Amino acid sequence: MLKSRGLLLAAYLLLACGASVQQWSLIRPGDPYTHYNNYVIFRQSFVHLVRHLDIYTLYLPEQADYFRYSPSFALAFGAFTWMPDLPGLILWNILNAAVLFFGWMALPLPTRARGYEISVAAAWFAVIEVTTALQNAQSNVLIAGLLLLAFSFLERRRMALASLMIVIAAFTKLFGLVAFSLFLLYPEKKKFILYSALWGIVAGLLPLAVVPFDELVRLYESWWRLLSMDYLGPAGLSVMAWLKIWFHLDPPRSTVTLVGIALFCWPLMYVRRHRDFNFRLLVLCNVLIWVVIFNHKAESSTYVIAMCGVALWFLSQPMSGLNLALASLAFIFTSLSPTDLFPRSLKATLLVPYAVKAVPCILIWMKITFDLTFGRREAR
Repeated sequence: MLKSRGLLLAAYLLLACGASVQQWSLIRPGDPYTHYNNYVIFRQSFVHLVRHLDIYTLYLPEQADYFRYSPSFALAFGAFTWMPDLPGLILWNILNAAVLFFGWMALPLPTRARGYEISVAAAWFAVIEVTTALQNAQSNVLIAGLLLLAFSFLERRRMALASLMIVIAAFTKLFGLVAFSLFLLYPEKKKFILYSALWGIVAGLLPLAVVPFDELVRLYESWWRLLSMDYLGPAGLSVMAWLKIWFHLDPPRSTVTLVGIALFCWPLMYVRRHRDFNFRLLVLCNVLIWVVIFNHKAESSTYVIAMCGVALWFLSQPMSGLNLALASLAFIFTSLSPTDLFPRSLKATLLVPYAVKAVPCILIWMKITFDLTFGRREAR
């Protein structure tokens, strides 16, 4: 029964609707902010944009945090702003869930001997993390789906659509830029670069529909200043936080990021291996995990992207005791630890202070990097 794509789609859409209604129903008289604050931030970004306000200023009477996405994302969110909060929130989460579902289904993965598709199994593996992300009404589920679609289009040599998926991801969350590394694995690189430049220019200039050019330039400058300030803030659920909390190491974040980039790029230098589908699949898993664990602003809900990489890695690679142990740790401590299955006291004293949610994904990223560079790469 769980092999059914229809059942999977129904589950994803039901989760989107259920998470939206749940968060909306938690509103209480006198609460300063809603429980779907991220959606409110997105909605208000469009309002501020068309009113010619700086969308990167903190508007505390309206929302509890900054808007950190591109001006183009603020413009696009106008598609939801005209609706009341509940239907808008439901449609926003449905969009996220649907893009991820079609991202899973588009993957050119074989059916295993037991009769089920790897992509369907991976989608079920990540479903708890999908639920957590949808409850936060962020865009991380959308990003995961876009990156899966980009890989699928690259495999089919549809460079225009592949580059469009990555550009949309990057204009949604800047770390989507890491996915541009995937094009190095394929021929027709010039075509991909040209399409990416075209989509990038179009996406970057879209807000000109509602603001003049000089104002748009100021918005991009304001966005850059905000992101620069964020870089100095807390390390979140990242490699930087793990090194500091577990090993009392606090190197400059730029150094940690550069080391991460070097380790990420190292296997890509083996050009002959680019012809191996399983190598390319492992690079996709690497991208999905890397963009989260090296993101100093990574939150619990961001890990849906990493867990999609973990699910795809575990179910597509040869079975081993180590792989099973690492995947089990990720399922328990990354996906299940934020849920009510873990006592609040344990979360407060161990799981949150020690950034336990991030650790299994960091270990799996290390294993993938080793396998890409030294290990055997045949698919299961």
